[in-house]
Amino acid sequence: MKTLTKAEEQIMQVLWELDQAFVKEIIEELPDPKPAYNTVSTIVRILESKGFIDHEAFGKTYRYFPKISKAVYTKFSLKRLVTDYFDCSYKEMVSFFTNDKSMSLSELEEIQALIQKEIEKKGGEP
Repeated sequence: MKTLTKAEEQIMQVLWELDQAFVKEIIEELPDPKPAYNTVSTIVRILESKGFIDHEAFGKTYRYFPKISKAVYTKFSLKRLVTDYFDCSYKEMVSFFTNDKSMSLSELEEIQALIQKEIEKKGGEP
């Protein structure tokens, strides 16, 4: 799978939220200042050539929809992040984030509870 540029990812976020949209509808959901129609149309065509979206024709206009789910791309992006920045180690990534001074005690406790829940699901001791 190919990675997305910031602009491509912004368009994909809109399509994942809307499920399907015309270029005009995508632009409406983007923050100000709104990009030009031709700019968004070009990015949409690039996303289609990369295999991220497809379209349904309505005369001369197209309605676009995601071919790759947000969950699939999130998993791909996270694996790439772990590989590129944490030596392929989820433990290193978790350690990095838990050592972040801006993380609150309640967030750490929530993470601990999530991890404990996964341990129990995989047959570990409660």
